[in-house]
Amino acid sequence: MSMVEIDSMTPVSEIMSRGVVSVGPDDSLETVRRLFDRHRFHHLLVCDDGIARGVISERDLLKHLSPFVGTLSEKSRDTWTLKKRVHQVMNRTIVWAEPTTPITEAALMMAANRISCLPVLDEQSRPMGMVTTVDVLRWISCQLHPELDDGQRAGDQSDAA
Repeated sequence: MSMVEIDSMTPVSEIMSRGVVSVGPDDSLETVRRLFDRHRFHHLLVCDDGIARGVISERDLLKHLSPFVGTLSEKSRDTWTLKKRVHQVMNRTIVWAEPTTPITEAALMMAANRISCLPVLDEQSRPMGMVTTVDVLRWISCQLHPELDDGQRAGDQSDAA
């Protein structure tokens, strides 16, 4: 196999998903579940007055919902778990990137922090996009095998929002 040179300075703005979907801290887990079901992503930014305050993942949601929700065994106490608020379960520590952050640095940040999404924020902590490990892997694949690139940017089909 020949050597492939990867442009280590390509910014995350090249691969980030731009259509960020967010929830507020007082939204219910029922709202979060509906958004995850409707869209094809696994992370939501939690914003208050347009400022990113945290992240909630599908894993966070599942940890806090009764396993009986939506089954024949569902009871009122199970349904009650859908009434919990986002601020009760969200991760308040945001590891984030700027649009100019190199993709390689973003990948290292995700690996070092053991996270699978990286919000892209502006100087005022307003969301601009989201980068996921899938976006990074897709970018690396295109770098290694440009002949397989179908012209779609990673952000076009990302599992983030």
